[in-house]
Amino acid sequence: MSDFEQFDFQPTASLENLRLRADLLARLREFFARHDFLEVETPLLSADTVIDRHLDPLSVTLFDDPRSPDVGQRMWLQTSPEFAMKRLLAAGADRIYQVTRAFRGAERGSHHNPEFTMVEWYRVGDSMASGMTLLGEFACELLSADRVSHVSYGEAFQRQVAVDPHTATVKELAAAAKSHGIAIPNDMPKHDPDDWLNLLHATLVEPKLGIECPVILYDYPASQAALAQVRNGEPPIAERFELYVNGIELANGYHELLDASVLRERNRQANRQRQADGKYMLPEESRLLAAMEHGLPDCVGVALGFDRLVMIAAGTSSLSRVMAFPIDRA
Repeated sequence: MSDFEQFDFQPTASLENLRLRADLLARLREFFARHDFLEVETPLLSADTVIDRHLDPLSVTLFDDPRSPDVGQRMWLQTSPEFAMKRLLAAGADRIYQVTRAFRGAERGSHHNPEFTMVEWYRVGDSMASGMTLLGEFACELLSADRVSHVSYGEAFQRQVAVDPHTATVKELAAAAKSHGIAIPNDMPKHDPDDWLNLLHATLVEPKLGIECPVILYDYPASQAALAQVRNGEPPIAERFELYVNGIELANGYHELLDASVLRERNRQANRQRQADGKYMLPEESRLLAAMEHGLPDCVGVALGFDRLVMIAAGTSSLSRVMAFPIDRA
């Protein structure tokens, strides 16, 4: 063990990487200033939270009496500033971005930390295509890339798995996993196509993405829309896209859902899935729903993991090398 690492109080990132981090943050703000975006701040602690099967927000008890710190309103540390930023859009903002801390439970590893830095932005009037163009420009500038390629989710699956992810049955997806020698987790639900798609995506598709240059993967299965619009067709397609570099996901974007009634149903479905997974339920009503009923303008939003961006720029394979104090040193 080096002198740099042997003392528990020491940062895990070098000062060189922390200077790179600061430089990237300054360049990021310059990028958004040139594109006429307003930097905003929204609460980290809220009564509302994103409801997602796979995202587990950390809760905090907001007590009034310090002698009873376990008695009070349950609040949520935000997994993303999405809800509050969309409320600003409904109130008239049209180009906004934020650099903030975000929190997610049960996420530790070389590419995950329970507390991390997120960059999120929204621009009113964007189509999915123009939203992807802006993300591509951002990636080229911050990562000094010459170009960004685009590939659809379906094309990527056809290349690496030889199945159509939009129409394949569970039986066909399971057969593809078996033919590629993928180990099937014992606790994996066997009848949900999204579980099979996620397994195939993580093991066969993701590692091949963004190797020669950054790549934007787009047009996801409708069942994975999250808070994105679904484009009608045969089959229907989620207007969702993600940025990958060296097999690592850096950003997730949506042509944002505008219909509050659809979001309510997706919230119910996500909570049903969470319950089936043995997880805690999340509050289905929110101020975002009220904002959407008031009128959320057509827009595209993108959430980007800043720590992963710095990790790629620094040429390292672990977030601990670009965060001063990850959770094990917090």
